Amino acid sequence: MSTITTTEHSLQEAATYGGLVDAVGGIATIVLAIIALTGVHDMTLAGIATIVFGVALLIQGGTMLTEYTRMSSPAGASAMGEEIGSGGGLSALFLVGIAGIVLGVLALLNIYAQTLISIAVIAFGAGLLLSSNSVWHLYRSKRSSHRLGGMQAASSGEIFASEMAAGSAIMQSLAGLAAGILGILAVTGTANPAILALVGLLVLGATVLLTGSSLSAMVMGLMEPTSTRRTESWPIERGAE
Repeated sequence: MSTITTTEHSLQEAATYGGLVDAVGGIATIVLAIIALTGVHDMTLAGIATIVFGVALLIQGGTMLTEYTRMSSPAGASAMGEEIGSGGGLSALFLVGIAGIVLGVLALLNIYAQTLISIAVIAFGAGLLLSSNSVWHLYRSKRSSHRLGGMQAASSGEIFASEMAAGSAIMQSLAGLAAGILGILAVTGTANPAILALVGLLVLGATVLLTGSSLSAMVMGLMEPTSTRRTESWPIERGAE
C-alpha cells in the first residue's frame, strides 16, 4: 500500500513539474521571439526558440502521458482506455517536438535557417491542431475515473479546471491553424518571411504557456473532488490511530 501511494505521489509531482516547465518553455519562446523581432541575431534566436518550443512540446506530451499513467488503476482503467484512444494527439506532440528540435539545431548550423524555421512553425502548428483536444480528453478521463470510483465532484476548483481545459482546446486549435498559415506564407517567401516565422513562434509560445497553465491546474489538484481528498487521507488517519 505504501509503495503504491509513494509511486502515485511521485507521478503526481512529475506531472505537476512537467506542466510548470511546459509553461516556462512557452515564456522562453515568447521572449526569444520578441528579441529576435527587434533584429538582434534574429535567425540565431529563432533557432534557439524553435529548439525550446520543441522541448516544451515533448514535456507537454510527457506530462499528459504521466497523468494517463496515474489513472491506470483498476478503477480508472476502462475510462482511461476509452479516452486515450481519442487523445491520439500525444503521438503528434512527440513526433513534432523531436522534428522541431532537429530543425532548430540545423538552423543554428546556418543550413537554410529561415526555410527550416518556417517549416518547423508549420509542423508545430499542425501538431497543436492535431492535439488540440488532448487536454480536454485528459480532463474527461479524470472525471470518468472519479465517477467509476463512486466520487461525485462539485468543487469550484474542478469547474475552473473544466473551463481551462475547454478554453485551451479552442485556443490551441486556432493558434495551430494561425501558426500553420504564417509558416506557409514564410516558406513561399511572402513579404518578410523571417518576421512571419517569428510571429508564428510568438503565437505558439503564448499557446503553450496557456496550455501548460491548464495542465498544471489539473495535475495540482484544482479539479480533484473534495471527497477524493478525504478518501485518500482516510487510510492515513486510520493508520495514525
